Amino acid sequence: MDGSRSVGVNALSKAGNPKDIDPHGLDNEEIPVALRDYSGSNFRYPWLLLASLGVAVSGAAAVGYGIFFNPAMQSASQPEPETEATAQAEMVQEIEPAETVENVLGHLPYGEAEEGELVPITADGRIRLRDAAAEEYLAMVDAARRDGIRLATLSGYRTVTEQEYLFFEVKEQRNQEASQRAEVSAPPGYSEHHTGYAVDIGDATVPSTHLTIAFEKTAAFRWLQNNAARFSFELSFPRDNPQGIQYEPWHWRYVGDVDSLETFYRAQHLPERGTENSELETEAE
Repeated sequence: MDGSRSVGVNALSKAGNPKDIDPHGLDNEEIPVALRDYSGSNFRYPWLLLASLGVAVSGAAAVGYGIFFNPAMQSASQPEPETEATAQAEMVQEIEPAETVENVLGHLPYGEAEEGELVPITADGRIRLRDAAAEEYLAMVDAARRDGIRLATLSGYRTVTEQEYLFFEVKEQRNQEASQRAEVSAPPGYSEHHTGYAVDIGDATVPSTHLTIAFEKTAAFRWLQNNAARFSFELSFPRDNPQGIQYEPWHWRYVGDVDSLETFYRAQHLPERGTENSELETEAE
């Protein structure tokens, strides 16, 4: 046995336990093979392992920071939140298409008012409206008179039988197509006059304009435009109305209570028509 190997053996025998030997005090050749494997196998460079772990943790933290504080990375890393517009669009897609509003040549169906609900609005009792509409209409006539305007009451409640004559009989007398007739008069069962809420108004000082578009040039029409809403009356068929009915400046309807609003609700929510109504020969709807 040479001197170096004996030194190693002696050191090992003196220590008794390999862990008690200080490997830094011996040359590599003096350390037994078993001891060399124990001291240098997996933990020779512990600082390298710690550095690797530090880099990994730092990288993960940087990525997390960027995602949290960078909106662009947030949007790329997670689904885009649902906006109000998107929600509304999805809701519209889920709603079934609305049913077509029942109508005949643009006119909507209306039931007849009960006889007990009607009260006269003229001295002879010939023209009547429902009680709520009649009360407001008479108040409106009085207010117009105080302003020097004389409103002429031309037509109010009308039965289905009366409407049959105005539509079918007059259509035949004038050799009109049904579609032509419907532009100036409603088919029976489809007139606002059936409800007891509609009234035709003229200017008593210019009777030649009664039931014609020329009525819009009178002082009475201008007064109605400025004041009718105060008494809960509105023009039923203005120019380019949603129903596509001939412009009727004389035809007004009462919308001052829940029943009247519900009665005319569909007419107020039809899609707009883009066609211009021609100024044809006109008369009471």
